[in-house]
Amino acid sequence: MHRLVSATFLAASLAVTHLAAAQTPADAVTKALANPARADQRDDDARRNAEQVLVFSGVKPGDTVIDFVPGSGYWTRIFSGIVGPSGHVYALWPKSFAQYAAKPLPVLQARKLGNVTAQVQDSDAPSVPQPADLFWTVQNYHDMANGGGDAQAALKAFNAAVFKALKPGGTYVVIDHADAAGTGLGGTEARHRIDEAVVIQQVKAAGFTLAEESDVLRNPDDPHTATVFDPSIRGKTDQFVLKFTKPK
Repeated sequence: MHRLVSATFLAASLAVTHLAAAQTPADAVTKALANPARADQRDDDARRNAEQVLVFSGVKPGDTVIDFVPGSGYWTRIFSGIVGPSGHVYALWPKSFAQYAAKPLPVLQARKLGNVTAQVQDSDAPSVPQPADLFWTVQNYHDMANGGGDAQAALKAFNAAVFKALKPGGTYVVIDHADAAGTGLGGTEARHRIDEAVVIQQVKAAGFTLAEESDVLRNPDDPHTATVFDPSIRGKTDQFVLKFTKPK
């Protein structure tokens, strides 16, 4: 009888282990996107290529994620479902962006997502109480260069803060509106675009390694000359998706 119970227990344990192994990061992304609680967001999923970019990022259950300048909280809510109860999401606005958090922050906080901390920081440098697995910023990297000061110095300080906030081996994903090659930082304020090559150079200079690039948000028909808010291109800009890693 004892042997029978032991054998049954062992079989059950192996089945649970096999089931857990079958739950890949991609499965977690698919499940989070299908959550009925985010039905109000779902119309944006295809335009943002949400599933592809999230799988590309490698985010998984149990991760600590920093969603920097989270806007309406679109990505924050998805990350909450992916990382689950053993993970955590920090939805952070820098101090200089406080005005942009005035409306979405209380709405996001009212959702009472148990694994989400949403707040405006006391400074512009991202900072969290525990090292993160993923730092995520979408269409906001270029804004770190704006504000009237030394753009290069501001981005250098920003990337250094990201490096500090991540665990060794952590991932830094930058998605932004592409400017024409060779324009550098010339369009960050006027067109809200940035030269991809400059981003790569700056982030690598901070100590990161460029791990991978994705073309899922590319639009070769974007002439790169108009502001991203121009009706002719809004919502259809050419965007680069870059994944960097912090050395272990």
